[in-house]
Amino acid sequence: MNKRLFLLTIGLVSATFCLAQGTRRLTINGVFDLIEQNSTSLREQKTGIESAAEGVKDAKSQRLPDICTQLSGSYLGNALMTDRSFGDAHGLHSPHWGNTLNIDVRQPIYAGGAIDAGIEMAKLGLESSKLSTSLNRSALRFNALTEYLNLEKIENRKRVLKANIELTQKLIDDIKARYSQGVALKNDVTRYELQMQQLRLALTKIDNQRAIINHQLCNTLGLPEGTTVEPADDVTLMTFPKDGEASWQQTATANSQQLQLSEVNASLAKQKEKIARSEMLPKVALVANNNFNGPITFELPPIDKNLNIWYVGVGVTYQLSSLFKSNKKLRQAKLQSRQAQEQTAVAREQLNNAVQASYTEYLQSYVELETQQKNVQLARENYDVVNERYNNQLALITDMLDASNMRLDAELSEADAKIAVAEAYYKMKYISGEI
Repeated sequence: MNKRLFLLTIGLVSATFCLAQGTRRLTINGVFDLIEQNSTSLREQKTGIESAAEGVKDAKSQRLPDICTQLSGSYLGNALMTDRSFGDAHGLHSPHWGNTLNIDVRQPIYAGGAIDAGIEMAKLGLESSKLSTSLNRSALRFNALTEYLNLEKIENRKRVLKANIELTQKLIDDIKARYSQGVALKNDVTRYELQMQQLRLALTKIDNQRAIINHQLCNTLGLPEGTTVEPADDVTLMTFPKDGEASWQQTATANSQQLQLSEVNASLAKQKEKIARSEMLPKVALVANNNFNGPITFELPPIDKNLNIWYVGVGVTYQLSSLFKSNKKLRQAKLQSRQAQEQTAVAREQLNNAVQASYTEYLQSYVELETQQKNVQLARENYDVVNERYNNQLALITDMLDASNMRLDAELSEADAKIAVAEAYYKMKYISGEI
């Protein structure tokens, strides 16, 4: 019975291990979904957005009145009265139990624009937090997408190598048959067997590269250790648009989170300038006060009664020191605002240059793909010709090896070029704020 239980436990553990070590077929959108679910940095920034939203509420609350209340109870001792020379002292009986209730209300009417500027700054802070989160999300997506495309590149190179290994094995078998017939040299067999070893070594290196990239992608996506990711979207079969550069420039100007963040920072600097200016202006508020206390101690002897006094009015405050202090803050705030605007202009120029460069690279990737496709066609034709000449004893084994290597290099370059088109396209979308 214990043995059966042990075997059952082992089976369950093994099943769990196999599940953990399973294969995940992922689309590009699936990669993005996992980033959203598992990224700790995104979770932290989402919390920051919630905090910034509360900051907006707090800033708006500055428009509400300030209400201060004070309630106290006290014990009063008897008063002592003397003449100026401290003679003729005699006590005066006082009521012993005292009470105070004071309510003070202040409703801001005009704060030099500081309250409105503070609210706007809080709103801009919320917008900045959202844009920073969006920027981080785009960066995480693009990094994961790059690793995803690298996996596809590896798989394409692997297919090319396997096809060439099969072809090489067929050639080895043919050369061995020719050698047995006395129409080929032993060295021919040896040279191609050496070629086979090089191909197998290259395949091993490819497998190791895939393991490294797969591990990195699993860490990025928060997948269990040992998970094998298989790309479900074959980007080599996708058709990517060739919209003009002007269209991409418009898209980037409208969607770039980096540019938008720079504009928000410029607006924040403008609001800070308004707050600095508000320190040089008077503050106006409605004031109201009610004071209820007893006993009445400004009479001697104190009167054992309660006295309630209230008033309403308008209060104006002005810091005279702002005349020689705040003006320096204002000048600094103006310079910082101008700097922020200049930084926005720089960001707009950098975005324009980045879009132009990425669009040029995108078009170039198509040219390189077409070139590599032509090279593959020529390399295969050359291989067929050299193979035919070798079979007719008109070419050396070195010619065959050169033709094989040229074909392999061309096919590998073509496989890389197909992925390079997708990489260039998605890089352009990333720069334009669409990932």
